[in-house]
Order: sequence, then structure tokens, then C-alpha cells
Amino acid sequence: MPPVFTIALRVYYEDTDAAGVVYYANYLKFMERARTEWLRALGFEQDELARRDGVMFVVRSAAMEFLKPAHFNDAIDVDVAIAGYRGASIDFAQHVRRAATVLCEAKVRVACVTSATHAPCALPAALAAQLKEMNL
Repeated sequence: MPPVFTIALRVYYEDTDAAGVVYYANYLKFMERARTEWLRALGFEQDELARRDGVMFVVRSAAMEFLKPAHFNDAIDVDVAIAGYRGASIDFAQHVRRAATVLCEAKVRVACVTSATHAPCALPAALAAQLKEMNL
């Protein structure tokens, strides 16, 4: 099983609909935040990668299952695990949980593209080396 990175978040009023339930699109925001923090924990800042290496990451695809609702003021955890990677993309398995209960799960493919043209390009060498070192 790949290592899991987790961030803790709180559901704010702005994250919910009129019924106090998290609006479905906001789960994507929570997962994006977790992937950004995962990358930061590895020592990579996205703005620095764009400036120094001329690359950025874009979501190529996302498949989600909504299992149970999150509500206003819930404390939630958002998990990030690497499901696989190739030369120009990383596949993530992500979960949003309230305690041990999985609320939402997703498979997200993120592609590496050039900042200038948005054409696919190889993952930065330092990131690819870290993923390899992690035996992923």
C-alpha cells in the first residue's frame, strides 16, 4: 500500500448548499488543496516549479464517488495516495473522511504541462526521483 498523506480541514458555511451539505464541486477543491500540500511536503512549490522549471500540473481526469454527505462545521481529513505515475502524469487515489467514515473517494490523474504552451512534458526530474525513491 502506498504511503498516504493527509490534511485536516473544516467545512465552512461557504462550502455548503442551502441544506448545509457540502456542495459536490467543493470536494474537488478539498482534494486539490491536499495535493498541493502533498507536493509542498515533498519540497516543491507550484509557483516555483512554473518559474524555475517551466512546468505546471493540470487535472486530466477525475472519477468520483459520493458516499455520504459532509456538513457545515464538520472536521474532515483529505487523503492523498499515489496510485501510479508515468513520464508526464501522476494518478492519485484520494479520500475525504470524517473520522473513519469515507465520505467521498476519487481517482484523479494530473498531467505535467509546460507553463508556456500547456503541452504535455516530463515530470520534473527531482520529483520523479523522489517518487522512484518512495518505491512507487
